Amino acid sequence: MNRRLPLDDVRIVAVEQYGAGPFGSSHLAALGADVIKIEDPRVGGDVSRYVPPHQHGEDSLFFESFNRNKRSLSLDLLTAAGQSVLRDLVARSDAVYSNLRGDIPARLKLRYADLCDVNPKIVCCSLSGFGMTGPRAAEPAYDYILQGMAGWMSLTGEPDGPPEKSGLSLVDYSGGYVAALALMCGIHAARRDGVGMDCDTSLFDVAMGMLTYVGTWNLSAGLVPQRMAHSSHPSIVPFGAFETQDGWIVVVCAKQKFFERLCEVLERPDLAADERFSSAAGRYASRLDLLAILDGILRSQPSKYWLERLRKAGVPCGPVNTVEEAFADPQTAARDLIVETEHPYFGSVRHVASPVRVGDDRLPERRAPQRNEHAADILENNLGYDAGRVEALRAAGAFG
Repeated sequence: MNRRLPLDDVRIVAVEQYGAGPFGSSHLAALGADVIKIEDPRVGGDVSRYVPPHQHGEDSLFFESFNRNKRSLSLDLLTAAGQSVLRDLVARSDAVYSNLRGDIPARLKLRYADLCDVNPKIVCCSLSGFGMTGPRAAEPAYDYILQGMAGWMSLTGEPDGPPEKSGLSLVDYSGGYVAALALMCGIHAARRDGVGMDCDTSLFDVAMGMLTYVGTWNLSAGLVPQRMAHSSHPSIVPFGAFETQDGWIVVVCAKQKFFERLCEVLERPDLAADERFSSAAGRYASRLDLLAILDGILRSQPSKYWLERLRKAGVPCGPVNTVEEAFADPQTAARDLIVETEHPYFGSVRHVASPVRVGDDRLPERRAPQRNEHAADILENNLGYDAGRVEALRAAGAFG
C-alpha cells in the first residue's frame, strides 16, 4: 500500500542560498515538503548556480546537489510588490526558512513579528552565521571560518603539522540538519498551540555545540585537547588510522573484547596479557608503546589481508577509501544511496540520496529547478493570481 509521504502537507518558503540552508531544506523536500525556493532576481538567483566546475548558464552540478525536489520563484523582496507576494505565500505556508546574515531577516521582514498578522501559525526559521544576537550578528560566516573559530582545526591534523579543516563542510551540513529539525519542531508546536515563532539557529552555535565531550573536558576539567597522530581518538586506544603495506585502514577497539580479538588476529596474544595494555586505562597511559607495535605489524600486509581477518573476528574496521571507492562499496548499493535525475544540459545526473529515512516510500527524484521555473504554477495555482494581477506585480518589480 502506498502511503503519503511524511511531509506532503508541509509548505516551506525558503529564502536560501549556497550550501547550509539548501542542504537542510533538501531533506525536507525529499520527505515530501513543498519547498518554494525564493531566488533574488537582482543577482541571478542562488549564487551556487554559478559554482565551477561543471557549470553551465544558470546551473551547476553544485546547485543540483542541494536543490532537488524544490520549486523556484524569482522574487525581489526589496520591493513592496515582492513583499506582497511573500505575504500571500506566508498566508498559505507553514514556515519561512532562510539562511542569511543575522541582521538580514529583520531587513527583509522575514521574522515572526513581521508575518504573524497574515498567518499567526507561521514558523520563521533563520539559519545565520552567528545568530540574530551578539556582537557578530551582522557579520557573514562560512564553514571554514567557523571550523577555525570553534576550535575544530586545532584538533584536526597531525600533531607536528598545521591545523586542518575537515574535507567536507561539516558545519554547514550540520547547521542545515539543525535548522531543519528546529523548523519541524516549530511546525509541530504551531499546529498544536495555534501560535508560530522564530527559530534562531546559527552555524556558530552548531560548531560550538558539536564540541560535545571535548567541550565538557575543557570547561569542567581544564583539559586542552591536542591533535592526535593518525587521527586517533583522544582517549581510546587503539582507535584510529593505521598504515598497511598498500594503504590505510581504520581500526576501532572501543571495548575490551575488540582489543583481545585484535591481538588474536595479529597473532600477538601476549599484548592482551601485557599489564601495560591489558586495560583501557593502561592502553591510554602506554599508547605510544602500543601504537608503535601495532604500526609495525600492520605495515607487513596489504589492507585487504587485514580487513578480511579483522571483520571475520568481529573487530570494527574499515578501509580509508577514495570517494570513488566509497560509491563502489556493496553497502552503498544495498542501501540505495545513489539516485538519478535527468537534466537538459548535464544529462543523467547521479546524486547521493538523502540519508533521512522515514517509512518505506520515497519521493521520485526531480532535478533542481531552473530559476523561476515554477512562477506560473505558484502564482496562478497556489496563490490564485489572474493574468492581470501577475502583470501588475511584474510592472511593480516584484519579479525583478
